[in-house]
Amino acid sequence: MSSSNRFKRKYVVKVPQNVKVLYCDKNNIITFIGPCQIKSLELDVKVFLASKANLVVTNLLALETSSTNYNVVKRLQGTSVAKIRHALIETTSTLYHRLNLTGVGYRVFPYNSVENQLYFKLGYSHLIYFRIPPTLKTHCQKFTKLFIFGNCSFDDLTHTASQIRECKKPEPYKGKGILHSYEKVLLKKGKKI
Repeated sequence: MSSSNRFKRKYVVKVPQNVKVLYCDKNNIITFIGPCQIKSLELDVKVFLASKANLVVTNLLALETSSTNYNVVKRLQGTSVAKIRHALIETTSTLYHRLNLTGVGYRVFPYNSVENQLYFKLGYSHLIYFRIPPTLKTHCQKFTKLFIFGNCSFDDLTHTASQIRECKKPEPYKGKGILHSYEKVLLKKGKKI
């Protein structure tokens, strides 16, 4: 029976071949070096390599604390597995997010005179300008679809997408606004006369 078979599968993370893993046992910091970027994580539980391609997250706490409750340790173990999986995705691939502009006259344009800036026509009497962080890039397709992509963390990407969406949230009667590509708006019935 191999060493990776002794552990529950949900606590074993497969590491791709093109990613190098560095682990500092003293500080409990794990670093992933991938083709897109380098990502470091500080974990609450201990980790060890079962084989070249398998990383096992144990239930041993990194710092000895008074809270050795079984449920707390299991939560920390599961959270660490999720963080490691997100870090592996971020280091091996370019992340993207798509936003759709729904509504008559709703458009997005790149602002050519200033780098990393967009402006939106969203039915207001004025244009709305939005600056994109330097780690992200955008691509406007058909002026109603906006792709945001880059080699950054998943949190930065979703935070920027949610800030853009805040410029014009979808309204519940006609469904007009800025929507995520996977989002569906449940329309309410209007008043009947």
